[in-house]
Amino acid sequence: MASRGPYVQGARVWIPDHAEVWRVAEITRSYKEGDTILHLRLGDGSALAYPIELQLPPLCNPDCLSGANDLVALSHLHEPAVLHSLRRRFLEANAIYTYCGIILIAINPYKPLPIYEEEVIYAYSGRELGDMDPHIFALAEEAYKQMVRFGKNQSLVISGESGAGKTVSAKYAMRFFTTVGGCLCDSSVEEKVLASSPVMEAFGNAKTARNDNSSRFGKYTEIGFIQENVTGATIKTYLLEKSRVTFQVKGERNYHIFYQLCASATLPELQGLGLRGADSFHYTCQGQSSAAQSTRDMDDLESTRHALALLGVPQSEQLELFSILAAILHLGNIVLRGQDRRGDGCVVEVGEDLLPAPETVPKAQLGSALVTRTVPLQPGSKALELFCALLGIEVAQVTCWLCHRKLVTTGETFLKPLSRQQALDSRDALAKHMYGQVFSWIVRRINRALRSLQGHHTSIGILDIYGFEMFELNSFEQFCINYANEKLQQLFNLHIFKLDQEEYVTEGIPWVFVDFCDNQPCLELIEGRLGILDLLNEECKMPQGSDESWAQKLYQTHLSSLHFQKSKRMDAFVVCHFAGKVEYQCDGFVEKNRDTVPEELVGLLRASKFALLAELFLEEGDGPVSRRSGGGRVGRSGRRSLPRTQKSKKCISSQFKASLNRLMEVLGSTSPHYIRCIKPNDRKEPFVFDSRRAVEQLRACGVLETIQISASGYPSRWTYQEFLERYRPLVSREELMGTDMKQICSLALGRLLQDPSKYQFGRTKVFFRAGQVAALEELRYQCVRAACTLLQRHLRGWLARRSFGRARMAVLCLQRYARGLLARRFVRVLRRTRAAVVLQKTLRMVLARRSYLQLRQAAITIQAFARGMFARRLHRQMVWHRKAVVIQAAVRGWLARTHYARLRRAVVLLQCCARRARARRELRRLRIEARSVEHYKQLHKGMEIKVIQLQCRLDEQAQEKQQLVEQLLGLQEQLSGLAAAHAEEVQHLQAELRRLQEDTAQEAQEQHLAELETHSMESCLGREVEEIRQVCWGMILLFWGYTGLSSDLETCGSWSATTVSQGCPGQGSGCTCPCAFPQRLVEVEAVKLQLGEERDALMQRMRDLEEQHQRVAQESQGLLRELQEEREHYRSLEQEYARLEQDYENLRDEVAFHRGLEEHWQTGPEGPQPSDETLLKGQDPLEKVCPLPSEELRTQEELRRSKGPMKLEKNPLQFLKCRNTVEMLGLDRSLEPAPVGEDLKHAYDAVQVANRLLVTQLQKEKQHHEEEVQGLRHDICSLKELSQKQAALIQDLQGQKGLQYHVLPFKEENWELAQKLEKQERTTLKLQKQLRSYAKQMQELAAKREAPGPTQGSAVPAVVPSQSPAVSSLAMLAWRKEDEGRIIKAIITDYKPQSGPGVLPDLPAYILFLCFRHADQCHDEPRALSLLDSVINAIKRVVKKHSSDFDTVALWLSNTCRLQNCLRQYGQDESCWQGNTARQNKHRLRNVDPWSCCRSLGVLAVQLYQQLIRTAEKGLKPMIVAAMLESEPIQGLSSSCSPGHRRSSSAPAHTLPELLQHLHSLRASLDHHGLAPSVGHQLLRQLLFLVSSTTLNYLLLRKDTCSWSCGIQLRYNISQVEQWLRAEGLQQSGAHEVLEPLVQAAQLLQVKKVTEEDAGALCSLCTVLTPQQVVKILRAYTPAVGLEERVSPHFISIVERQLQDQYGEGPGQLLVNTSHLLPVHLPFTASPLHLDELHIPDTLNLPFLVRL
Repeated sequence: MASRGPYVQGARVWIPDHAEVWRVAEITRSYKEGDTILHLRLGDGSALAYPIELQLPPLCNPDCLSGANDLVALSHLHEPAVLHSLRRRFLEANAIYTYCGIILIAINPYKPLPIYEEEVIYAYSGRELGDMDPHIFALAEEAYKQMVRFGKNQSLVISGESGAGKTVSAKYAMRFFTTVGGCLCDSSVEEKVLASSPVMEAFGNAKTARNDNSSRFGKYTEIGFIQENVTGATIKTYLLEKSRVTFQVKGERNYHIFYQLCASATLPELQGLGLRGADSFHYTCQGQSSAAQSTRDMDDLESTRHALALLGVPQSEQLELFSILAAILHLGNIVLRGQDRRGDGCVVEVGEDLLPAPETVPKAQLGSALVTRTVPLQPGSKALELFCALLGIEVAQVTCWLCHRKLVTTGETFLKPLSRQQALDSRDALAKHMYGQVFSWIVRRINRALRSLQGHHTSIGILDIYGFEMFELNSFEQFCINYANEKLQQLFNLHIFKLDQEEYVTEGIPWVFVDFCDNQPCLELIEGRLGILDLLNEECKMPQGSDESWAQKLYQTHLSSLHFQKSKRMDAFVVCHFAGKVEYQCDGFVEKNRDTVPEELVGLLRASKFALLAELFLEEGDGPVSRRSGGGRVGRSGRRSLPRTQKSKKCISSQFKASLNRLMEVLGSTSPHYIRCIKPNDRKEPFVFDSRRAVEQLRACGVLETIQISASGYPSRWTYQEFLERYRPLVSREELMGTDMKQICSLALGRLLQDPSKYQFGRTKVFFRAGQVAALEELRYQCVRAACTLLQRHLRGWLARRSFGRARMAVLCLQRYARGLLARRFVRVLRRTRAAVVLQKTLRMVLARRSYLQLRQAAITIQAFARGMFARRLHRQMVWHRKAVVIQAAVRGWLARTHYARLRRAVVLLQCCARRARARRELRRLRIEARSVEHYKQLHKGMEIKVIQLQCRLDEQAQEKQQLVEQLLGLQEQLSGLAAAHAEEVQHLQAELRRLQEDTAQEAQEQHLAELETHSMESCLGREVEEIRQVCWGMILLFWGYTGLSSDLETCGSWSATTVSQGCPGQGSGCTCPCAFPQRLVEVEAVKLQLGEERDALMQRMRDLEEQHQRVAQESQGLLRELQEEREHYRSLEQEYARLEQDYENLRDEVAFHRGLEEHWQTGPEGPQPSDETLLKGQDPLEKVCPLPSEELRTQEELRRSKGPMKLEKNPLQFLKCRNTVEMLGLDRSLEPAPVGEDLKHAYDAVQVANRLLVTQLQKEKQHHEEEVQGLRHDICSLKELSQKQAALIQDLQGQKGLQYHVLPFKEENWELAQKLEKQERTTLKLQKQLRSYAKQMQELAAKREAPGPTQGSAVPAVVPSQSPAVSSLAMLAWRKEDEGRIIKAIITDYKPQSGPGVLPDLPAYILFLCFRHADQCHDEPRALSLLDSVINAIKRVVKKHSSDFDTVALWLSNTCRLQNCLRQYGQDESCWQGNTARQNKHRLRNVDPWSCCRSLGVLAVQLYQQLIRTAEKGLKPMIVAAMLESEPIQGLSSSCSPGHRRSSSAPAHTLPELLQHLHSLRASLDHHGLAPSVGHQLLRQLLFLVSSTTLNYLLLRKDTCSWSCGIQLRYNISQVEQWLRAEGLQQSGAHEVLEPLVQAAQLLQVKKVTEEDAGALCSLCTVLTPQQVVKILRAYTPAVGLEERVSPHFISIVERQLQDQYGEGPGQLLVNTSHLLPVHLPFTASPLHLDELHIPDTLNLPFLVRL
């Protein structure tokens, strides 16, 4: 009898109720001892007198304890308190999970809830059990953590009734392990493990009366791990309910896969299977429920096929598998009909066209006893045809063996006809066996796909097995299922109850025994010796065994057992399980246990031509085949397709018992974690709680005993050795001095845990209360961390001391040598200072005088060239006028000569005709006279001699003519050679003149005079050529006349010869005729005299020409003298160069002297710095020391102008060398102003223009002269036809070969001058090379001078601005393609951020851009793009390697943005030029379009930004919950944690100031690396979004944080964050918007929540939170004890309704996606830095990059 103290007026108690099981009542009168009635008032106000029989009714818990997360926290632990807490959590808070000690109670909500998202998984990952609200993920995390921490296998035992949600719970647990554990090698292992669920559900789940997706088999999934990663999985199945394949009760369905195939029968690949609707098949229509509410068969088939493909089942095997399943459906449609009324035989309805009507069984099949039997076949449906076609077997064989059985005796074989019922049983057995083999094959394929080659070290098993089943008709399947649950309950009892109590007793720990109902007697009844299973197996072995005889044996054997009862019916029995009494029907037990399969039909399936079907029936042995006597006797069968012997196997019950024992062994070797699934109602209505059904399940699962044991026990146990091995760092040295491990542990725990009630010492183990192991782990971590810190401190100190000692010795040595060097340098400086002063004085004088002389000479030169230009213009006009007159005269003469020639030819022709006529008349007269020979002889006696003389003279003249022609040919050759030599000499002279104009600017006037003389000579030569042309024309005319006379003479000669040979015609007759020859001879003599006169005139003309050529020779001698003067001038130049070399040697000595002045210059020499203007103009500083001749200066200036860009390209250090040279020599201290140099420049430009005009004019005159020479050659060629009379003239002309002797010396001297000029050029190149080496030495000295000393290194700025605004450079770094890898390695891979004031954080970006500009300047776009690609890849590698280093990622994000901005700023986008200066615009890219590069860099920048966020989140996430929710900045405001919450006893790991300090350090790092402020604002906005979303998610998942005090603390923390934002100047960064959901959640916890007005105000307040979040917070709200009331369900429904009206009923989101990335914008920011001002530190080690 309980104490009467608590039972006072006003107290509440629980009384039994038929409807609600337990009901609340209030005591209206205090109970006094001895009272038999307790006066109560019910909830409806009615009074009740409750009789007290054995004990008082149980008391109610306070409201603050109702609905606790852990039922152990209840102060009054009993059945009504547990039931009420579960109901209240389920209905009011919609919480389906509740802890009960080590058991997780899960209530099926029959409604999808948003609490299984990936965000929830990550929220529970890494948290201790009890830190968050109860969840299956929390229990899975506990198992996962224990496996990783202790290396022991774990198991999750999920039990409950059918429809309680076991399959779904197992699925979520598998999803948690695959998500958190990841995978070690194969990335698809997670998907395969999850894909096994839809496949197993399709083939092993079915709709039952209580559940639409009930598992009809037991499944144990073992997930393997190596360390923390998933490596594979294995699935083991138990007791598939094969009877469901052939029979379903009303309201149930067959397995899902059949309905999925029927629903998808219209698919093209399934057309050949003969499928139709599920109602068309016998095996799928018996339950009259072909459709389930929660399944969509077509979509489920697609999911199943996708899962099979993922598990490695190809499409072809899937189609074969579907063919077998379709064949099973068609098998059920085969119609069997009795053959006669007695029922001795049956027939199969088959089409007549398929088989012959009579069939004789051949001898080969029946053996020696031949029996001929006609098999009756009747027409029927096509089900048999489709069955045989799909399986590839013969219709005749199937028809035969469906209706017959083969009985084999000694030497004989009989065929026994089967009755119709036996044939139907045989058909159904074949269908069940086929489906069982298919299911086993599916499991094997899944295990093959999930198997890991590496194996696993540890594993976590998930047991999803059928719950207790108590139907109206319970058969063999229900018996096996309940038997398995009895075994599991026994394991649970042993683990939770018996083992704990026995261990406490063994260890000697004080403990109060808890009575519990042990189910071992029930198990002995089922599996013991002569138990139910033994009797069943024995009955199955009997040939005439039946269900009735087995029932009688049960009654006889176990009727006296307490757990066995006899049913009212004779064919049933009752077993008292721990969950209740179940009545089993004996019908079918024996046959189902035998699992008989027709051997002949299985043999047909083995002989199928389909590989998959043969594989199914060859993998395992077949079941026993029934052998019954009776029937006709037939011969032996000899068919090869049928086996001769039968294979036997164990009964189903024996197999199930063995597999169940193995499962118990596996579970016993693991650390089990129990999940009890509760079915709230049988109507499957969401959030409807049936107390009667729930209490039945609570009574059966041992929850109350678990509560009592867990509340008063010690869940954590360690052996002393294990404790010392684990927590040895916590044990002091004095404590370790002992030898007894128990004593050591006692001393250590007494010091570490001050409360002795938190632990107990046993004989071999130490026991801890809940939460103490975590405290010890924290202490161990702190101790180990302190030890590591101590070791690191001492090691770093030793390294620092050693490094300091070495550095000190090195510094002392360097100081000793440096002081000596500085002293010597100071002496040299004193010695050379005076010399420098003298040198500067002299140099300034020389420079001033040379400037004046240059200016004067420039003015004179300009005047001379101007006057020459005007004179040449006037001369050109006169020449053109003279040429026009000559052309007119030549044309008129030619016309007159043409007219005269025509007239003369006509006169000669007339004369010839007249003379011919007169000669003919004279000939006729002479012939008459010549008839007399004597007379002819007398007449011509003296003429013969004259004719002979004339003939001789003609021969001589012909010889002279021939000699004249030969001499003319020689003259032509000589004239041609003379003209060619003359033209070549003119060309050489012109080239020499141009060379002299370029090399000697001071001799421009003399060259101009020589040029004028040359032109006058050429004009004279032209006039002479014109006169020669006129003479040639006269000679041609004379030649024509001479030719005519020669032809006449030849005619006369021929005529006279003919006359002499033939004689006179009149000679014979004595006639005499007058002779015409004397007259002709007279004419010839006259012509001869005329020719002689003309020859004399020609000779006189040739003498005149000779005199003219003599004058030309004299002029040539004048030119020779001028050339001699030029040679003398070049000798002087050589002397000047010799003096220059001597000065250069002197300068080398001066350099050695100036090295001693280095110390003096470092300390700040007096005087102005060198001017950069002179250097930029390209003037050599040595020219101011060693003045060069003016012509040499002009030559160098011209070379600079023409080869300047190439010099800059080939020698990029020229500018620096010149500048260093000037600085070293100190020549910039006395430079003259720039205007004088500008005047000289303009004067020189004018001279150059004049020179170019003169050169153009000379080329034109040369071309004109060449044309005239060509005409002269043509005229000379015409002289080949002159007669011998010109021989004397030609001989006279040969005397003019003396001109060649004048030209040859010119050629020799020109060659000598060219040799000297080439030698001088070589000398110049040698001097330039020496100057470059000298400048390089100067640069090294300057670098040493600028190097910071030990105390001045940090004060050197990285950017040295230019001293003069007029200074400009190319602002690029020259590099080669082969140096690309070195650039990447030095600037990116091995880059170390530079430190010091003024250092640019984005220096690598500037260096890379300068390299890019060089490639652009060289028109090398492939090299530029290759550099950018290499840069991007290198940055990705560096960031991937240092992905956890925030500074490294920020550094390269800054450089990537800067490089992109530089490409845009100096690119081709005009919008980016607006902020550029004039100097910056000079450095724009010209040839390479950077648009594609900017796009690639933009993508890289976004990736780096996201990586930066992930890196920052990695360090920020562990701080958020502790700082925002668990820390208590307002002390004393927060209420104590509710008893149901397992809260850690340690203080929060992080506080809000630490969080803000971490954010501040991140922002400081961003500023240090030079990121744009807008990018930093976006990053902080993203991080604050993470803080807000993570805090809100944990607020939604933790019931203990949903209170008014927590809302105050949360709002205060948010205000601290906002204050920090204002202090940092981040008000405009958008951070307040991302914090708004958290602000509204905090306000929601603080507002009043009672009336409808409060509901309206609450809805208007929560504008950012989703309706699901608002309702979740209201349901989880915990009121302050004594200050607030619980939020009523009515108020929650009002708020929910108003929110739905406001936002609609669309799907909402409970948790915020913390991985969501806000949109990022990387702005364009132009760099104010000028590229030519960039200074590259020497520490970067970039000698291969040359600054231009």
